[in-house]
Amino acid sequence: MKAKATVSSPWGGSLNACARDRNSLSALSPMENYPAPARALVAQLSEKAAADPAKAVAYQGAPGANSHLAALGYAPDCVPLPCFAFEDAIDAVRSGQAARAIIPIENSLHGRVADMHFLLPESGLHIVDEYFLRIRHCLMAPDTAPVKSAISHPQALGQCRHYLRERGIQPVAYADTAGAAALVAETRTPGEGAIAPYLAAELYGLRLVAENIEDSDDNMTRFLVLAHEPSMPEAGVGPVMTTFLFEVKNVPAALYKAMGGFATNGVNMTKLESYQRGASFSATEFFCDIEGMPGDPAVDRALAELEFHSKWVRMLGSYRQARPRT
Repeated sequence: MKAKATVSSPWGGSLNACARDRNSLSALSPMENYPAPARALVAQLSEKAAADPAKAVAYQGAPGANSHLAALGYAPDCVPLPCFAFEDAIDAVRSGQAARAIIPIENSLHGRVADMHFLLPESGLHIVDEYFLRIRHCLMAPDTAPVKSAISHPQALGQCRHYLRERGIQPVAYADTAGAAALVAETRTPGEGAIAPYLAAELYGLRLVAENIEDSDDNMTRFLVLAHEPSMPEAGVGPVMTTFLFEVKNVPAALYKAMGGFATNGVNMTKLESYQRGASFSATEFFCDIEGMPGDPAVDRALAELEFHSKWVRMLGSYRQARPRT
């Protein structure tokens, strides 16, 4: 039985978004549930990646997603390999289908990407680089008819809410920005558009109605590049970052003492985030970025002090700094 879909508006309330049934994606949907134009591109890109795995860079999302743009921006000569879930992109590297994966770790507006703090240590992969992508939203449509509704991921709709409201365009939630563009290209419904990266318009043959329609111009996503083997930065490449996890001993002032070595040795810590693993709520783990890498005397002294006050420390990788932190 077909049902009329009701979705939440990014500025509150509910919307009768669709008078017809949509095959919206869910977290458990396979790649085959993408709209037909996206499935065709997935098949093409997967075939190219299979022919040259050394150049393949796996990413999460439909062709045309921001992660697709990040892969091309990071390695212009790469073969982007679309994967449905973050786990699939990681598995592509572990299985040898791709040499690297590029995964979003945090966004300037929305903070850290959910579950990545758990997936990274479990992956067995190493961080070998980072890449920053300025997020830009575009409105696209299949024809020249005035756009009355725009389909996209709820975050993208929320980031463009002023633009949409001023023009009376109805937002319609969908699970994927590039997938929404593929859906619009497949159905070609007059008056129906999508909000997605400009690459999606190119890939699916859509008309760019407007570019850079986001309400804020400081939306930046940081991506980490993962590989099967670690790759220490060469001397002279410039500032270096190191990412690691640790769990302090469950005693008073343990975190204060563990952090003291970084201050006394002049090591700049650019990120420290806590998260809980399991249901005990008794042990807090930390995700940390510092400037420098093992082998630097100051970093080695700071890490030695950290290890003394911690249950364990796990290094995830050292890599060239792509964006100044100081």
